[in-house]
Amino acid sequence: MFRLTRRYRFSASHRLHALSLSAEENRRLYGKCNNPFGHGHNYVVEVSARGPADDVTGTAVNPAVLDALVNRQVIAAFDHRDLSSEIERFQDLPATSENVAVEICRRLKTHWGEAFPGAWPKLEKIRIAETDRNIFEVNADEIS
Repeated sequence: MFRLTRRYRFSASHRLHALSLSAEENRRLYGKCNNPFGHGHNYVVEVSARGPADDVTGTAVNPAVLDALVNRQVIAAFDHRDLSSEIERFQDLPATSENVAVEICRRLKTHWGEAFPGAWPKLEKIRIAETDRNIFEVNADEIS
């Protein structure tokens, strides 16, 4: 079994703000990240997929197919966007990096079978870095 991890980048802004919390609670919880005008990040996303090497091609995951899927479902949708106001999922949900990772995973899982119609490869995990120090990871099996 082999694992392929591909790295992608996009730039986006967001405001961390939970509608269910008061303005003061949001300021206390999110600090400067609750700025009403938002702030931006240069996100780095790693997508990992796994599978057995194909007997004919010798590869486990076709990187070009994975790139096309990620570009269509993630980069085109998120790059140079205000995640909090332009992405429907984050209208009522704070655009934390944890939630962004889950949304990326959901988008890829929803369209995975179109890109990879066989039993293999399988989406394994999403890893997203919003800064050099803040890196978040979610296993695809944990997301429905």
